[in-house]
This record gives sequence, structure tokens and C-alpha cells, in this order.
Amino acid sequence: MEFLGAMPTVDLTYSDVFLVPRHSEVGSRLDVALAPDDGTPATIPLVAANMNSVTGPRLAAVLARRGGLAVLPQDLSPEATHAAIRRVKAEPVSVDAAIVLPPDATAADALRWIPRAEGQLVVVANDAHNQSVGEAWQAPSASVPISSVRGTLGAHRLATVPADARLGDLLHAQTVVLDESDLGDARAAFDAVDAALRANPGGAADAVCVARDGVLLGTLSRRSALRASIYAPALDARGRLAVAAAVGINGDVAAKARSLAEAGADVLVVDTAHGHQASMLRALDAVAALDLGLPIVAGNIVTAEGVQDLVGAGANILKVGVGPGAMCTTRMMTAVGRPQFSAVLETAQAARELGAHVWADGGVRYPRDVALALAAGASSVMIGSWFAGTAESPGELMADANGRQYKESWGMASTKAVQGRFGGLDAFALARKELFAEGISSSKIYLDQQRPGVEDLIDMITSGVRSSFTYAGAGSVPEFHVRARVGLQSAAGYEEGKALPVSW
Repeated sequence: MEFLGAMPTVDLTYSDVFLVPRHSEVGSRLDVALAPDDGTPATIPLVAANMNSVTGPRLAAVLARRGGLAVLPQDLSPEATHAAIRRVKAEPVSVDAAIVLPPDATAADALRWIPRAEGQLVVVANDAHNQSVGEAWQAPSASVPISSVRGTLGAHRLATVPADARLGDLLHAQTVVLDESDLGDARAAFDAVDAALRANPGGAADAVCVARDGVLLGTLSRRSALRASIYAPALDARGRLAVAAAVGINGDVAAKARSLAEAGADVLVVDTAHGHQASMLRALDAVAALDLGLPIVAGNIVTAEGVQDLVGAGANILKVGVGPGAMCTTRMMTAVGRPQFSAVLETAQAARELGAHVWADGGVRYPRDVALALAAGASSVMIGSWFAGTAESPGELMADANGRQYKESWGMASTKAVQGRFGGLDAFALARKELFAEGISSSKIYLDQQRPGVEDLIDMITSGVRSSFTYAGAGSVPEFHVRARVGLQSAAGYEEGKALPVSW
């Protein structure tokens, strides 16, 4: 990356800078390769943060299916983490995992798991009776014979009927079923789905059910088939969806890391708020000594000195960012942190000299910010609150008095997170921990009705990033690191770049 003009003498945020177009021979956005090239299985440079309100197995599987990587939080119990890894590995790669509900579930039950938005649907099956509605989406599709599937219902239909309407009573259209062997590559799958849906114009949802060996594998829509032609999934060596898992720096870190690797984690993240400390270095030494053959991510840090120490202790990737997250109050509470663009720029350069890489963690609110993080040298960009407000993030969908759907989100140093992490302590010890909590304990993240799912956000983000690459004349992430040219702008310059609503 190079600056347009003199090197700045102050630290910069993403809002302080802009990308300058230059001569390009990249003919199309689809000619751009977004693989981060950092030793992880990811094929796009997006990582879901290891926050309890962001990453669970459902989001991890959807993100991996489109090439990204999600990090399961370290606050989960070992049993819950292992179950989440198994769940991601069991998810289908070529189709969307089905959200299966029994016929006696209600429309309100379904809308706890899917947004009131186009393209969202549930599968109604008799064999889903043994699943609690609260765990409906976790029902293994392989346990549902395709013969027991009674139909599909789209969110647009569910939102227009009484809340207590039974799903079984709402089914009127014929179920469209394709066998997995009929799909072929992405183009063939699109054509097969399109032909099947055109032959059944009265269908209740714009998707088909897909069967494998007589059981429900998942669902597939025209849009999902189209996405499969653009995104390559992030896969492990056995062709299963990839997932990362985090460990803290306390306790027997080596045992935790070994357990996660044995459970199938593809990347290990050794994580704490202040990564440049002795406890982190000891934890990294212990994990690196296991020689597990997995990429080791460590952080958070914001300086070149931190890079040198953590890489020396065994880290392959550095997690960069202190204080830029939407749920984080560290800077206002402690004055500690660093403007994120400059933090990424310095650490990425130091990491490159050591053969390591950087994940930019926090501070992204628009696709431009992701592009700028990559321009500064990050191999991938971590996203938290942006993904928290999606259908696939952990927890049920809730609705306010006006019917707007939202998810709850909270910071990982907040009182709520502290209570979850240290709930086993006695009342006195827990109260002492709560005295020093930081971050927002509860925030409503409303779903964007135009982009209610993780895949919708991935489309928006990668579309912007691909265009950024074409403007810079870069066909890959490493090329973008070299060819990106960045200029400084005033607050007025930043405001000028925003689209304004038209008024007459």
C-alpha cells in the first residue's frame, strides 16, 4: 500500500482515508480472487468474531458454505464447543441446511427462526415431532426421511396468517423434491431448480427440497444455486465445512487446544483483550509446542512490537484491534487502544516481514471499511455486530411493539458476558468480577429487511470489495496489498461520499 502524498504523522481510522483509483487491467469483478492466502481454509477474507451473540454453529456453517470462517467463542463449555464443531461438519456443503418444524408448530414458532423476508422458509415434516421448536434448526436433516416431508412454507406466507396458525394447516401446494444426483455443478443446479419451480408455479416457497439416499439433505433456491457459482466453500481436508475455535489464556490452554483439534477445529484462536502480555506468550508457547498442524491466531494487539513477540511465541496470524468494536467501551473507559487503520497498517507490515499475517478485528461498518482493512495489509477482516443482527446468529428472533425483528447483542467484556463466563464462582467472587466489566451488556440489533441473512451481507460486502480491487487494478488479496493507494480526507470529505436520500 502507498499513501497519496506524504506519510501521515497521526494515527488514522477507516473514516480518515479513501482509496484512489489507478490504471487497471482487471476486466470484471468476477475475475478477482478473494482468498486470504493466510494458511486457513477460507476463500473469502471474512471472519465471524468469537462473540457469544455472533457465532454459533448455524452461522458458522452458512459462512463457511460461502467461503468465510467463523470462530466459536471460548466461553462455550467443552461439550457445547465439540457439539458445535460436529454440527458444522455435518452440514451439507452443496445445499442450504433445512430448518425443520413439525406440522403442529405455529407460524409464530417459525418466525422465531426465520425473518419476515423474501427467500426465507421452513420445511414441515412429520418426523420433526421429536424436536423442540427452540432447537428446530439444529434438527439433523439426515434424521428426516424425505417421505415424511409435507411441504415448505415461505416467510411471506407465515407473516400474513394468524400467529397461532398451525403449519400443517397452511400447506396446500405440492412439495418439489430433487435428488442430489440431479444437481451437478452450480449452473446445472440452477437450471434444475429453475425448471422444477417453473413446473410447479403454485409452490409455497421459492425453493426445492433436496434428498440424498431417501432422506432430506436440505433446500435449494435459485439464489443459493447462483451463489454456489460465485463462492467456493471453506472446506477441511475431508471436504467438510471449516470452522475455527477460540481458547482463552487461562487454565490448561494446551489441553483445551488439543481437545479442539481432536474435535475437528481447523484453526485455533488464542484470544484475550490485551494480547501483548506474559500470559499470552506462555499460552502460545504451550499451544505451539503441541505441533497440531493448524494455523494459530493470537491477539489482540495493535503494535509491531506485539507482532514480533507473538509470532516469536508461535502465532501464525495476529488479531489486531483494541477498542474499535461497536459493543466495546474500552477506549472510553481506559483511554487504551489505537485507531484501527493505523493499527492494521503497522502490524501487517511487521507480520509480513516475519512471514505471518493479520486479521483486522473490529471497526467495520460499511463494505468500504473492509476494503480499507485489506488495503492496509490484513489478510481477513473480522466482523461482529454486523453479523449479530442476522437470522443465523445465535438466539431467537424477537419482535418489538411494531413487529420489527431483532437479535440481542453484547460485548464480550460486558457484565452479561462476565456473568456467563464466571457464573460458577461464588457470589462474592462474581460480584468482584462484575465491578470491572466493560462494554455494552445488551443492545438490540435490528434485522435489515433487505439483507436479513449472513449470505445477504456477504454478497454486499464482497461486491464492494471486488469493485475496490478492480479500481486498484488488483486481481487478488496479495496484489491489493501492493497496489492499493490511499489518501487522507477531512470529515467533510467522508460525508461527501455518503449517498443522501432524495427529497422533492
